[in-house]
Amino acid sequence: MTETATTARRTAPGGSDRPLTEAYDTALLDLDGVVYAGPNAIEHAVVSLETARTAGMRLAYVTNNASRPPRVVAAHLTELGIPAEPADVINSAQAAARVVAEKVPAGSKVLVVGGLGLEEALAERGLVAVRSLAEEPLAVVQGYDASVGWLQLAEASYAVQRGLPWVASNTDLTVPTARGIAPGNGTLVAAVRAATGVEPEVAGKPLPPMHRETVLRTGAKRPLVVGDRLDTDIEGAFNGGVDSLLVFTGVTTPAQLLSAPAEHRPTYVAEDLRGLLVAHAGVAALGDGVFGCGGRTAAVEDGELRLAGTGTDRWDGLRALCAAAWTALDAGGAPVDGRKALAELGF
Repeated sequence: MTETATTARRTAPGGSDRPLTEAYDTALLDLDGVVYAGPNAIEHAVVSLETARTAGMRLAYVTNNASRPPRVVAAHLTELGIPAEPADVINSAQAAARVVAEKVPAGSKVLVVGGLGLEEALAERGLVAVRSLAEEPLAVVQGYDASVGWLQLAEASYAVQRGLPWVASNTDLTVPTARGIAPGNGTLVAAVRAATGVEPEVAGKPLPPMHRETVLRTGAKRPLVVGDRLDTDIEGAFNGGVDSLLVFTGVTTPAQLLSAPAEHRPTYVAEDLRGLLVAHAGVAALGDGVFGCGGRTAAVEDGELRLAGTGTDRWDGLRALCAAAWTALDAGGAPVDGRKALAELGF
């Protein structure tokens, strides 16, 4: 039975006796680290998404990366073999532009620290993007773009010091690329924060403006958030009261998952996007702090996670480990040592 979406404390990964493509009407997919890394599709992503679409699941792409407009992202996805229209892409630039539009009159000038994605999102809201404080903007909006450097950060700092409202598309500290993990918009926002002592209003995941933007644009009734980050994708799903699937093709590691606080605990876990296409085994509490999933059992003994059982699916083992580790955390204990157990599973 599919677990009901809830913001209540999750003590174990959930289960579904149906493939997730049948249990949910819309997949709200993060992009970087889930569908692609830099210019390249992640392994199994193209075939998995085509299979999900054929099964009747709507695919929407929800990203905190504000650098590229939806039409450019859709074209990139299509080139990778994942047919997409601009309306299928929702980014944090759109969420940020809506927030800004609620603060200033229509037609206002807005100082942009970022790329074309922000400029087009502002234009959609009837606002005018400018690049200099000398043009008398009424607000500042900041989003990730590889071109952002000292001059742009300084201009933002001067504007924020003057008292202009400051909206950040997101505060992700890192962004996955084809070469590895690189500084994200949160790193650039931190530079302006350090210079001004001011905190921006943040629009992107995991905060409500992004969830609102996604719901308004997709009309999803039974959405499933799919992401690779605990502090944006999974927390955003938690804040929105919807279910989530964590995949391990981006920044999160199994070890980090074991120590996740309540708001960072996904409904489901899978290696990659193939997790959309299958049922998910649930975790059973077997008594005396022992949890079982698919023939694997896990428990905490002397501050260390221990595995037992004969199951061969390492993801079932990880689910059981999560239940034992999260239960120990919720009981007021410190994060448990899961290194040996994870190594036994091949992580």
